[in-house]
Amino acid sequence: MHGILSAILLAFYLTAAAGLLLYGLNCYVMIALFSRKRSSARKRLVEAAAAAMPLGEAGLPVVTTQIPIYNEINVAERVIRAVCRMAYPAGRHEIQVLDDSTDETRQVVDRVVSECRAEGCDVVVIRRNERTGFKAGALAAGLGRARGELLAVFDADFVPPADYLKESVPHFLSDDRVGLVQARWGHLNQPRSLVTRAQSIGIDGHFMVEQAARNWNGLYMNFNGTAGMWRRSAIIEAGGWHWDTLTEDMDLSYRMQLAGWNTVFLPDLVVPAEIPEEVDAFKSQQFRWAKGSIQTAMKLLPLVVAAPLPRFVKVQAFFHMTHYLVHPLMVTLALLALPVLLTVQLPLPAAVFSIVAAALAVSLAAPSALYVTGQRAAYPDWRRRILCLPALVAVGVGIALSNTRAVAEALTGRQSPFVRTPKRGERLIKRYRLRFSPLAAGELLLGVYCAASFGVYLAAGKYLVGPFLGLYAAGFLFVGLLTAAQRFRVR
Repeated sequence: MHGILSAILLAFYLTAAAGLLLYGLNCYVMIALFSRKRSSARKRLVEAAAAAMPLGEAGLPVVTTQIPIYNEINVAERVIRAVCRMAYPAGRHEIQVLDDSTDETRQVVDRVVSECRAEGCDVVVIRRNERTGFKAGALAAGLGRARGELLAVFDADFVPPADYLKESVPHFLSDDRVGLVQARWGHLNQPRSLVTRAQSIGIDGHFMVEQAARNWNGLYMNFNGTAGMWRRSAIIEAGGWHWDTLTEDMDLSYRMQLAGWNTVFLPDLVVPAEIPEEVDAFKSQQFRWAKGSIQTAMKLLPLVVAAPLPRFVKVQAFFHMTHYLVHPLMVTLALLALPVLLTVQLPLPAAVFSIVAAALAVSLAAPSALYVTGQRAAYPDWRRRILCLPALVAVGVGIALSNTRAVAEALTGRQSPFVRTPKRGERLIKRYRLRFSPLAAGELLLGVYCAASFGVYLAAGKYLVGPFLGLYAAGFLFVGLLTAAQRFRVR
């Protein structure tokens, strides 16, 4: 019986290590794909935009900009005024404020919209009696009343630049099969704290490297929920907005591309936004993305596999939609490391642990390499910015327990509401608080457990795997302590 149990433990342990290795290696694939197409892709983007310019303003389509809002009193005025400042021919740009708010945000929205209308802006407020479908439901309701052939979407914490429409629209005119144009996210509050600086590196890595690599190499790319523009006919042909997952943006993106539509990513069109400043808000956002991604994978991966697509496209779609599986794999390794050391007897334990150490090294180093590549591509002062990379590694490890719960809920079909991330704005008018999650206690306990395992590994002379347990301990303790400290400050 002991031998069977040891074999089972070892099988799970090695499977988790192999899984992390595969996801890590795919980061290097993304870096390679980004690097090989970077110059030619940027040239094609410039040529595509220039080809549409001779049409002039008279040939520009009507655009509807949608701003979904729910209790966003700190940022509602800023985003509405920014959207109204976007340059576009008169009579060809309408704005829908999709306001589902239940607090004082309603009064702010009504006041700002009234003032903007008096200044000549074509802006209306659309409210629903019920929040059916949350954000996706609001976008669907607005679509039914929109005049635009193209629809831009901005979350409440985004501040689009004045030239956003003029930079985006030409790409729809140069190719009538383009269904989505996605801009890159910028950062309004990146210097605020170590946590926001760390998050900014992760966001830049996703956009500059992953989104660019997918889009420029014929792979499936997702809409990021905001700072993007859709063609109405592409939305309709794909089946419209659905709200059976928490990532309605990824869901519609994949259904649209399966229907034969193309996407365009614009790395040089930057739309700045707020980064969650409190670790609870960041964890809540990541929980929603993790759960929604796995929900979308369960829903659409069978369709991707059955579609007449190149095998490499299917493989990358799998890695894309299931990326958050890395977190339960990390938790599995953290939990099993000590039992494996204490119970498994192997003829060549050093070889086994060497393989695991190599897998862990790749799984930790590969994302960091991707993030450094993103910083080098986006900023001239990238060397200064990557000094916060260790904090990002710690946070990435520390949220693994929360995201493991998200993945488990997705896999078991447990439903949960769409919880929006609180925003601070330039002036804090009202503090929105998320419910405190007792999972912080689990993060602290897991951190202590990993620290103890780290000590046992060092005492046993397992110097290859031991340091990674030290990193795991630091990550879980860092996030757990931040969450607890945040809760203490609120009280």
